[in-house]
Amino acid sequence: MRKTWKAYRSPIILLLAIIIGSIVGSTMGKDAAVLKPFGDLFLNVMFMIVVPLVFFSISSSVANMAGTKRFGKIISTMLLVFLFTGTVAAVVSMAGLKLFPPSEGVNIDLVKPDAPSEEVSIGDQLVSTVTVPDFVDLLSRANMLSLILFSVLLGLATSKVGEKAKPLANFLSAGSEVTLQMVKYVMVYAPIGLGAYFAALVGEFGPTLLGSYFKAVLFYYPFSILYFFGFFTLYAWIAHGKLGIRTFWKNMISPSVTSLATCSSAASIPVNLEAAKKMGVPDDISETTIPLGATLHKDGSVIGGVLKITFLFGIFGMDFSGINTYLLVGGVALLVGMVMGAIPQGGLIAEMLILSLFGFPPEALPIIAAISAIIDPPATLLNATGDNVASMMTARFVEGKNWLSKKVSPLTEQKGA
Repeated sequence: MRKTWKAYRSPIILLLAIIIGSIVGSTMGKDAAVLKPFGDLFLNVMFMIVVPLVFFSISSSVANMAGTKRFGKIISTMLLVFLFTGTVAAVVSMAGLKLFPPSEGVNIDLVKPDAPSEEVSIGDQLVSTVTVPDFVDLLSRANMLSLILFSVLLGLATSKVGEKAKPLANFLSAGSEVTLQMVKYVMVYAPIGLGAYFAALVGEFGPTLLGSYFKAVLFYYPFSILYFFGFFTLYAWIAHGKLGIRTFWKNMISPSVTSLATCSSAASIPVNLEAAKKMGVPDDISETTIPLGATLHKDGSVIGGVLKITFLFGIFGMDFSGINTYLLVGGVALLVGMVMGAIPQGGLIAEMLILSLFGFPPEALPIIAAISAIIDPPATLLNATGDNVASMMTARFVEGKNWLSKKVSPLTEQKGA
């Protein structure tokens, strides 16, 4: 019981703060606006920290990846598997949310993103999204994607140089630890800040916003169950047909229970490694795919990213249609699932990325931060257990189509080995 409380303590406290703030807002009405500065204080401090946090976290993580086992075929295959399952998660969740928009009919009078004055080509949009004309422009949360690209390149270069760049690698690691500690200090104030902000928000716009959260839950929870049983079965079949399906589900009880009990992909790594061994995944593949998957492979976060973006589209009355919009939403959701997991407090950073890329005002951050707290358990289930089926698919393409037949014979399967 104590371990479960420790795992869920943070999201529970945040949810309680949001609920209390909503009750206060409903009671005070428009007078609750007096509490808004307490919420703005939290937002401004987080936005102040985000640039050094992203820079140090990503660059130090990439710089220290040189020692990963068999950083060749296994890593490249693993990343392709992560990209494939993440793309599937993004596409099917966009299709589902197109049919069941969670915030339809809700309109909040905040500053809306500016519509482009003229049509911009996909090429120009891509260039302006991932690059900036001057180094100093990287030091702004408005250019988050460019900052991420710069941080990755710096990390790769540091790793390639090796021993001569060791002082820089140590500096990046130290910077990552320091900025993480700063975030921990700020997060102590998070329940007060988010609670105050929601009090002002509900006092201004009433309970219609809360109804949208209920619709978001009604979408995410059933959808995550469908994805868990339906698409994980499909991925296991890709790994090794019917034998792959039987082997996968036979060993999934412990990883599933652990992920729900701990609400942590990292805490699920030991159980996932044990399950992968029973599934017949070679040790060098599982010991590479599962630890890296805990940070880079998060289908639940991809689906959550799509939900947050479409939620804001509905609130701000924006049109969720068009190939450019779908590609941008899907790309950002993949980034949320495959990159942001490597950053401490990556969920919050992902939400800031969503705001900067789509031009939403800072006040939209608490709105989608509440969604993160609500969907945390099923998202963790998909994030953590998805690493097992990803390791099976990686083994399929690294070892060959009969990889599992060599590891698990029908006779040993019947004996329960």
